[in-house]
Amino acid sequence: MSTLKRRTVIGTVPAALATGALAACGDDTEPAAAGSPEDLDAALERGGKLTYWTWTPSGEAQAAAFTAQYPNVEVEVVNAGTATDEYTALQNAVAAGSGAPDVAQIEYYALQQFVLSDALVDLGQYGLADLEPQYTASTWAAVDLGGVYGLPQDSGPMVMLYNQAVFDEFGLTVPATWDEYVAAAEALHTADPNRFLTNDAGDPGFAQPLIWQAGGRPYTVDGTNVGIDLQDEGTRRWADLWNRMLQPGLLAPIPTWSDDWWKALSNGTVASLISGSWMPGILEGSVPEGAGNWRVAPVPSYDGTPVTAENGGSAQSVLKQSADPALAAAFLRWLNSSPESIAVFLENGGFPSTTAELASPEFTGTAPDYFGGQKINEVCVAASENVATGFQYLPFQVYANSVFPDTVGAAYTEQGDLNAGLEAWQESLEGYGEAQGFQVN
Repeated sequence: MSTLKRRTVIGTVPAALATGALAACGDDTEPAAAGSPEDLDAALERGGKLTYWTWTPSGEAQAAAFTAQYPNVEVEVVNAGTATDEYTALQNAVAAGSGAPDVAQIEYYALQQFVLSDALVDLGQYGLADLEPQYTASTWAAVDLGGVYGLPQDSGPMVMLYNQAVFDEFGLTVPATWDEYVAAAEALHTADPNRFLTNDAGDPGFAQPLIWQAGGRPYTVDGTNVGIDLQDEGTRRWADLWNRMLQPGLLAPIPTWSDDWWKALSNGTVASLISGSWMPGILEGSVPEGAGNWRVAPVPSYDGTPVTAENGGSAQSVLKQSADPALAAAFLRWLNSSPESIAVFLENGGFPSTTAELASPEFTGTAPDYFGGQKINEVCVAASENVATGFQYLPFQVYANSVFPDTVGAAYTEQGDLNAGLEAWQESLEGYGEAQGFQVN
C-alpha cells in the first residue's frame, strides 16, 4: 500500500502536539551552526550515523542505495507512525529537547508547525536553496517558509479518476466543469440509487484542496499573526457547490480508505475519485478488479479552464537536535535530488516533485494496462503545471484537521449546510489559536 494513502488520514491530536508549537517558540534551542555546501561533501567523506523517520515504502530501499554509495554513513530507518502519529512523537521530542531523529518526513500542511517550533534547520545555509529550479513551484513554495526548511519529495496535483465501464454503461461523459460533474452525479444516482459518482464522509484532507482549487484562501499567516476566513469567496464557492452533492444525497457516505470504500471501488458502486496524482498507483495495487476500466482526466473546474490544487505530499527536513546537521543535510540532498534516489522512489509508485522526472518521456509515456493503455502521467504532469498559487496552511493545521469532524463533519452527518459547518470550524480555530498565543484576525 502506498504511503500516500495514509497521508490523507487525520486523527485526534494529543495535547502534547496541539499545544507544542507555541510553547517551543521561545525555547532555548541553539540554532545549528552555519555551514556551506562544502560541508556536506566533507560530511559524506568522514561518515557517521543518522536516524531517519519516514513512512514512505521506498525509505528502506533509498537508505540502502545511499549507504551503498556512501559506505561511511549508517542510516537507521524508523517508521515512527504515519502522519499525526509521527508528529505527536516528533513534537514530544522537540518539547523534551531530545529524542528527535536527524531527518524526518513531514507533510506540507504540517511543516509550518515545526518551523514555528524552531525545530528545523534552515537548509539555505548549506546552499540547498540553489536546488529550487529542480522542483515544481507549488512544492517548493511549501518548504520555503522564510528559509528552506525541507526538500520536497513528492507532489499530489489533483486529478479525476473515473470508471470508464460504469460511465459507458450509464451513458455518462467525462465532466470538464463542476456543473457537469453534479449533473453526472444526478444522472447516475437517479438511474441506480445504489450507485454514486463519488464519496465523501467529511475529510479535511479532501475539502481543503477543493477549497484551494475553488479560489479559497481562508488562511493567512505572518509569524504568529494568523487570519482565518472560512467564508471567503472561494471557500463559499466550494461549499455551495458541494452542498449540491451533499444535501440531495448524491455523495456516498463512505469514509475514504475504509473497507467499504475499497469494495465500492471494486464493484463500481463509486464511479469516480477526485484525488492526488499519487492515486493511480494505489488504485492499481488495491483494486485489481478494476483492471482495464479506470481512466484519468483533469479535475473539473468552475469554468472549464484547467486549474487544480495539491492534495497531499511531503518533504523531508533536518531537525536541530541532530548531532551532525551537515551529514543529515547531505543525506537529504541525496534523498530528494539525486536521480538514483528518485528512481527508487518512482519504482515504489511515488509521484515526483522534481521537474526533470515530470518532463521525462519515459515517465510521461507510461501506459499501464490497468488504465486501458492510457498515458496517465501526461494528465498528471499537466495537472502539476496548473496548480493554483497562494494557498497557505495554518501553523496549527494538524490540530485544525483533528477538529474538522466535530464541526464541518456535522453537516455531512445531517446532510446540512457546509457553510454553517465552516463557520463552526472557524469559531473553534479562532478560540484555539488565541489560547495558544496567536494573534487571530
